[in-house]
Amino acid sequence: MTISRRKLIEPQITPFYHVINRCVRRAYLCGDDPYNGKNYHHRRGWIVNKIKQLASVFCIDVCAYAVMSNHYHLVLKIDIEQQQKLTPEEVISRWLQLFNGHPIAVDFLKEGQIGSDKQQALSNLVAEWQQRLGSISWFMRCLNEEIARKANKEDQCKGAFWDGRFKSQALLDEQALLSCMMYVDLNPIRAGVTPSLEQSDFTSFQQRILEYQQVKASSSKKEPLSVNQFQLLPFVGAEHQAKKAGINFAFTDYLELIDWTGRCIRNDKKGFIAPNQPKILQKMGITPDAWLEHSEQFMEHYANVSGRWSRMCAFKQRIGGHWCKGKSASHQLHPN
Repeated sequence: MTISRRKLIEPQITPFYHVINRCVRRAYLCGDDPYNGKNYHHRRGWIVNKIKQLASVFCIDVCAYAVMSNHYHLVLKIDIEQQQKLTPEEVISRWLQLFNGHPIAVDFLKEGQIGSDKQQALSNLVAEWQQRLGSISWFMRCLNEEIARKANKEDQCKGAFWDGRFKSQALLDEQALLSCMMYVDLNPIRAGVTPSLEQSDFTSFQQRILEYQQVKASSSKKEPLSVNQFQLLPFVGAEHQAKKAGINFAFTDYLELIDWTGRCIRNDKKGFIAPNQPKILQKMGITPDAWLEHSEQFMEHYANVSGRWSRMCAFKQRIGGHWCKGKSASHQLHPN
């Protein structure tokens, strides 16, 4: 049976989630369609631009993304602390960027105050919108609905554009997060869409490379860095363990790891293990063979949750399930 989304996504257990959505029709979401000869490459820009807009509105950070020919991947983090700190004015202002607001909320935002007879109604609206601003389901709803409308209009047709509701996987620990991000970033390489990571258009890895180069250029010239409205959740390494404001790895280590992983899964180097293991794998005690297998088959190894086996079982029991997929894969990523 289908499990309720509110059971699959519980920010109190983990804020990190991998979500996937696939196009339902034969016509491609993006790229060249061999059946009708049309090119839908521009739709990839639609998706990335919408992701950027939603990330600036919702209290949800984007760790990784990849837009493929007929599906896309996102690795998201729910920022519970930011969501809880929003003032009523901030909640209304953010919500009005996406939807037409209730007249009471609009009046409050304009006037700064409202009659006592409308206070309860305003409080109810703000509470509801504040909860939605931290909801992955609402994030995906806003993303998918706009893309579906634009694609249907372009194709001059009606009906469902997406293959059912989006799929989600809870990422319970650092190993699960890192292996999932690697899986997403290497998607274009595995699919043969691009020969190199730097040429992987409409992916988070290409964006991180460009941002990294911009930071280096600005620091060498001692110029202020231009601030982009949308920024991916940063790598913070071990520099501030208490704050936990980003991904708990150094970006240079991640660069080394993804380059090593990408080279090792090429056909002419299948099974080849580089003599210098990346620092992250050494720290975690994960064997190179296990890591390569996860970078290629993350989706096949797990269902709707990934992490240490004991935590996976506890999560499954909490949502009402009796069977959990991925025991052997979990033990490979968590050897201790």
